[in-house]
Amino acid sequence: MIKRLTDAFPLWVLAGALLALYHPPLFTWFSGPLIPAGLGMIMLGMGLTLSWQNFSEVIRKPRLVFLGVVLQYSVMPLMGWSLAYLYRLPNLFAVGLILVACCPGGTASNVVTYLAKGDVPLSVTMTSVSTLIAVIMTPALTTLLAGSRIDVNGWGLFWSTVQVVIIPVAAGVLMNRFLPNITKRLVKFSPLVAVIFITLIVASIVGAGRDQILRSGFALILAVFFLHALGFLFGYVFSRASRAGVIPARTISIEVGMQNSGLGVVLARQNFSDPLVAVPSAISSVFHSIIASSLAALWRNDAHKHK
Repeated sequence: MIKRLTDAFPLWVLAGALLALYHPPLFTWFSGPLIPAGLGMIMLGMGLTLSWQNFSEVIRKPRLVFLGVVLQYSVMPLMGWSLAYLYRLPNLFAVGLILVACCPGGTASNVVTYLAKGDVPLSVTMTSVSTLIAVIMTPALTTLLAGSRIDVNGWGLFWSTVQVVIIPVAAGVLMNRFLPNITKRLVKFSPLVAVIFITLIVASIVGAGRDQILRSGFALILAVFFLHALGFLFGYVFSRASRAGVIPARTISIEVGMQNSGLGVVLARQNFSDPLVAVPSAISSVFHSIIASSLAALWRNDAHKHK
């Protein structure tokens, strides 16, 4: 039963997004400190499945981390700029699309990798590295491609990463090491808990931006969809072309195709006076979750063939 509910991740995300569009108060209560707390719970659940040996293997393979981060900050920003130009988006939407394309990978990518039975330590490492260098890369690339200056709170970004990623994962690893009996019981439920929290987070963002999303137009929706669809595709193709194995390539594909849309929303609201700049990030949270969760359901059932 739990496995079936977990594998239905795409349906829960889609249902949550549609319900949020219909009646935002169903999900907008899940906001503020609840979002990072929810992400922290998700990361703790993933940490329960890891050991120190998992991370030592990744450290011995820095090429994959480097490959993933390079693709993150090349494929997505270029796709964001190209699609904004191709669909002739209004300036505010174009800047918003480029902004979210220049954001680092989010913790949701770690969750999807977890659900897809990918290389979770590799995903967490890539997310951490891309987030840390986002202090430089996100404003620099957005300025270059969108012509607008964005100030990023480097220390705040770093501390958020530590709180939401590093501390919960480390706690999970320690529990796995020193409390194995409790860990075995919790691991049975942690994937479903991850699905619930991701659905709540996505629906909350959609509900908060409902009016702007409904007014945004078909061109913007297509642009955001193809931003993520092509991100997943090119992330996988380029990884395989670089001789990465199937599981690492899938992991990199997820990392490249998914953006930290929540960060995009925050940066847009803090650095632009017009709230329309944040709309692409809100739509992004839906599309990358639906595409990624669909891939996770497919790859989860296929993972045993590539172990």
